[in-house]
Amino acid sequence: MSTPKTTDVPVHIESSDQLDELIADSAVVLVDYHADWCGPCKMLEPTVKEIAEETDAVVAKVDIDELQELAREQGIRSVPTLQFYAGGEQVKEVIGVQSKADLVDIIEAAA
Repeated sequence: MSTPKTTDVPVHIESSDQLDELIADSAVVLVDYHADWCGPCKMLEPTVKEIAEETDAVVAKVDIDELQELAREQGIRSVPTLQFYAGGEQVKEVIGVQSKADLVDIIEAAA
């Protein structure tokens, strides 16, 4: 499955291989680990969509209930957890609802 290098909408991740490929092929990636039952995740969702539309970062959405093994491998203990990757390497991780300005600042610093 080929994943776009940039996209204006969040990419729903369906496998760890897809996420690995996305991180390897994209300059900056924001990975949003979330769950349908998570209130703070729902609060953060519009912000994540705006970041996908307004920045060059690729935004990946990982449902921790669908991909429990991937969440475990990444050490995800709380949602929402946001991981930032640049050049294939993780550069930052934040937990909980964050302001759009703070998230954009992290993306711009990573670019």
